This record gives sequence, C-alpha cells and structure tokens, in this order.
Amino acid sequence: MLLAAAQELARDGRFSGALHLVFQPAEEVGEDSGAARMLQDGLFERFPADAVFAMHNHPGVASGRFMCRAGAFMSASDKVRITVRGRGGHAARPHQCVDASLVAAAIVVSLQSVVARNVDPMQAAVVSVGRMSAGRTYNVIPDTAELELSVRSLDADVRMRLRARIEGVVRAQAETYGAVADIEYVLGYPVLVNQAAETALAVSVAEELFGQDAVDGNAPPMMGSEDFAYMLQARPGCLMRIGNGVASAALHSPRYEFDDSNIVIGAAFWKRLVERYLAI
Repeated sequence: MLLAAAQELARDGRFSGALHLVFQPAEEVGEDSGAARMLQDGLFERFPADAVFAMHNHPGVASGRFMCRAGAFMSASDKVRITVRGRGGHAARPHQCVDASLVAAAIVVSLQSVVARNVDPMQAAVVSVGRMSAGRTYNVIPDTAELELSVRSLDADVRMRLRARIEGVVRAQAETYGAVADIEYVLGYPVLVNQAAETALAVSVAEELFGQDAVDGNAPPMMGSEDFAYMLQARPGCLMRIGNGVASAALHSPRYEFDDSNIVIGAAFWKRLVERYLAI
C-alpha cells in the first residue's frame, strides 16, 4: 500500500512540504522491535516529522473498512518469565520433595485473581499463561518449572499495578510451598495512543474517499499490541486498521493471506491524506 502510494505521489502528488515514507521492519518481535530501534537510531532527528501515521491489516472485518479511535487504541504488551525452584525427587516420595510443578500450577490459578480482584472492572487488562513447562518423565518430581506470561493493559497505572500484583502473587505462592520463584518482567510495547487531531483527519480522509459507512472512527480498544506506539510517544499521529475480510484467517496464522484489493484502497488513502495534511 505504501509503495503504491509512493509511486502515485511521485507521479502526480499535489502537496507542499517534506514527506517521509517509513518502511519499518521487525514489528512483531515483541521487544527491542523495529520502531524502537529506528527511534534509537535517530529516526526523527534525521527525518524530522510533525506527525506520523500508520496502517495495520485487520482480519474479521470487511475488506476496505477502516477502524480507529482517538486515545488508547491498542494495549501495552509485557512478557513475564518465571522460574520456580523447588527440590526434586522420586514420584513415590513426594513428602521428601518441593514439587515445582505443583507450585507452578498454584501460581497459574492464583494469577487469575489479579485482573478479577486488583483491576478496576471498568479498566481492561489480560494476564495469560502462554507456556508452562516442568519435568521430563512421569515418575520424577521436577525441581524446576517455568512459566511465560503475556500481560496486556490499556492504561499506564493499570500496567504498573499488574506488575506489582503479579510479582507479589508469584513470590507468595512459591513461599507457601517452600519454593523460590525468579521473575524476569520484560516491559514490551507501550499503550498505543492516537491523538485527536490526527485521528479526526485520518477519519475524514477515509470517509471522503470511501463513505461514512466504510469508516468506524470510534472503534473499541483492542488488546492486541503494536510497536508503532513508540513512534506515537515521540510524535503525534494515528494508527488506522483496514479490514481484510470477514472470513480472513487470523493474523499470525499460517493460513493468513493479505487481500490484494486493499493495495489500491490503502494507496488511495495515503495519497489523499498527504495532500490534505500538506495542502498547497
């Protein structure tokens, strides 16, 4: 979409000002991502910008339909690695052991109380255990167990509360069973916050081109994350999402396929946005 827009803008774009097109790599890394590295390399010092805009594909919504909202639009995403250290032994003599797998299971259950009882019900938060690993065979009680969590939030204060409660719950559960828990808490992408003025402009451009029925300018916040949030911390702007089809396979699926009809739609959007923002 951006490359097609570049071709059209170079051919007959009508605008006055400096335009930089950012082909950003490594958006899906989760930490130390492409946007973060580009900013560390002095992106906006080398290529000054008054505002930044981006677009992301969105399966499950009709192709060519635009979605965005002013304010918090996509969640912060943090990763937690937990190592439980107990005392292993024979499965027939559990009383001589500190079962790391039992401790890990208790931690998993207790973590479900963090959102339910420590976060305002009007706030959004997710704590998901994506990996749990312990032991290598059925008749040995393991001395260690590992957990990896995905933690998501739409508010900076909630994000810090989640961290404090997760760390507290994990350590307390481990101590209850006579084990020790090591915690590596990795702060990932921040909350993606669209600015009001840039969002209003993007919505008006999409409506102008494709009609109001094709644009949802007050879409609900999403618990997915996006490293463009780093750029929005540095400059005002807006991230739009464009539908890829109601029946489209999900993002990160091996069956996912980009709807090529969006290339024309996205390119037209970018071209008109530039001409509106940098009007002659």
